[in-house]
Amino acid sequence: MSRRALVLAAGMGARIRAVAGTTPKPLMKFAGKPVLAHTLLWLARSDVKEAWINLHYGADQIQRTIGDGSAFGLEIHYVYEPTLKRTAGALANIAAAFTAPMWVVYGDSFIRCNLAALAKTHERSAAELTLAVFDQTRHLHTGIAGGRVVLGASGAVLRFEEGAAALSPFVNAGVYLAEPAILDLIPNDRPSDFGREVFPAMLAASRPLAGHVIESDGMCLGLDTPESFARGQALLAEGAIPAP
Repeated sequence: MSRRALVLAAGMGARIRAVAGTTPKPLMKFAGKPVLAHTLLWLARSDVKEAWINLHYGADQIQRTIGDGSAFGLEIHYVYEPTLKRTAGALANIAAAFTAPMWVVYGDSFIRCNLAALAKTHERSAAELTLAVFDQTRHLHTGIAGGRVVLGASGAVLRFEEGAAALSPFVNAGVYLAEPAILDLIPNDRPSDFGREVFPAMLAASRPLAGHVIESDGMCLGLDTPESFARGQALLAEGAIPAP
């Protein structure tokens, strides 16, 4: 299983600014810790040893708060983006380190899933990228729109569409295991996004893209809007989320 991860933390946080103020959204407190801290601890418990964190808005605040990673049992590398490269562009930006399968995780969500199980799905499917998905009808979530995913019987992704209301109950959870082979689909001269560009390009070219449905007690709490953050806080208050 890969021991390297890219944690996406460079977003502007415009949608959550009314709640966050000047705090970068990965540093918003959830269950007593910054959301990003929860993510890093989860990765470390999943046997990840090294993490790259891309930065833009509030870069200095994030670096001061998170430090060198020793508090989390990780070696952390920071990558500042003067101009946002978006989700896929951030991975291409660390191509020198992306020489073997690598995790990509969104840093503004509280996610719990079994990475070892996802890695087994990835190996079994021989996919160039495997994404974790949750089922809106049975997994804890905060109402995020996300990319909707249609899966075949074998777990292959048959269709992916951002924000499609009724395409499928399965939603992109923002956790990927990617192979370096996908780098040829990410342009070097402009920002690039997984959901809007890379996944559609993979499907159009019949490149192997797989989905992994997270375990029954897994969850994906997007916390990047006032509404989703409030829903996450309500789930905490209800005791629906085990103590992180």
